[in-house]
Amino acid sequence: MSQDDAQNYLDEMVRARGYVLEYHKLLVGADLEFAKAMNAIVSAAYLQERRLDQRTKELCFITSLVALRAPKKHIQGHIHVALELGLTKEEILEAIEMVVPEAGVVAFQEGFEAWAEAVGVEPLQPRVSVAGSREQ
Repeated sequence: MSQDDAQNYLDEMVRARGYVLEYHKLLVGADLEFAKAMNAIVSAAYLQERRLDQRTKELCFITSLVALRAPKKHIQGHIHVALELGLTKEEILEAIEMVVPEAGVVAFQEGFEAWAEAVGVEPLQPRVSVAGSREQ
């Protein structure tokens, strides 16, 4: 396969998904045949609406990424897609909160931080200080 074939395929991925990750850019250039196979799986499981609508799939994807402790940028990319699909920041947060019982507080904290940055939530600051306390 030529570089033009790889570039055209990458461009088509962007049109279909609305984004590509850094690994997509590398994989399409390095092994187009395998990239196409991987993309077909993702397309069937995630991109194509079958029984679940895209909004529901996006919430599932965000939740699974948080539980797996995926990189923050990966989680935030899907948060942005969810917002574009009309999900509210509160709906997305509720999905992320579902991670706590199964994946634990650390996974939740990382996902929550990704969410807060992606949606622009400003932290509250305490108005009082407690002697002997330290910030966590």
